[in-house]
Amino acid sequence: MAYPSPIQDLIEEFKNLPGVGKKTAERYVFYILKSGKKEAADLAKSVNKLLKEVTSCKNCWNFSDKSPCNICSDPKRNKRVISVVAEPQDLEAMEKVKEYNGLYHILRGTIEADREDNLKYLKVKELLKRIKQKDIKEVILSLNPSMEGETTMMYLEKQIDKLDSDVKVSRLARGLPMGSSLQYADEITLGSALKNRTQNK
Repeated sequence: MAYPSPIQDLIEEFKNLPGVGKKTAERYVFYILKSGKKEAADLAKSVNKLLKEVTSCKNCWNFSDKSPCNICSDPKRNKRVISVVAEPQDLEAMEKVKEYNGLYHILRGTIEADREDNLKYLKVKELLKRIKQKDIKEVILSLNPSMEGETTMMYLEKQIDKLDSDVKVSRLARGLPMGSSLQYADEITLGSALKNRTQNK
């Protein structure tokens, strides 16, 4: 017996979320139904508020309630250094360390080996435009030490080199184990990797 269409439709929507399969999606839907109309309405209200009030920063592409975001508009930040991260969560991890005072650029992902077409969705052109137009002295490639992160960093190094600029390109030190995620690195390890970053150009 199939679920009523409103239930099935929401199950299908939840299945589109990362890491959510059919069983988990079903649990989410029936949890909402059992919680009552107020809880479901509060969830819908929060989602609507998210879509209405959150935008992309025109400079770094982080999600924010204003553009430019707080970091890009902060006069105390070093405007000549950009740390390139894959996701907004990585920016938050870097900020917790309190060892970095420059700007950021969110790529919105990395180059995936099994679908290289996703490169067109990454904010690479926007990064190169910032480097060309602004007085940038250093670009720190702060991507996860995974196969996808390594591939993306190699690609970015080549693209920045083509600009024929004097921009210094560096990477986080190898204190981060291969295959790990910046989001889950402890602050001491991430801080050390940032301090001891290596220069590639």
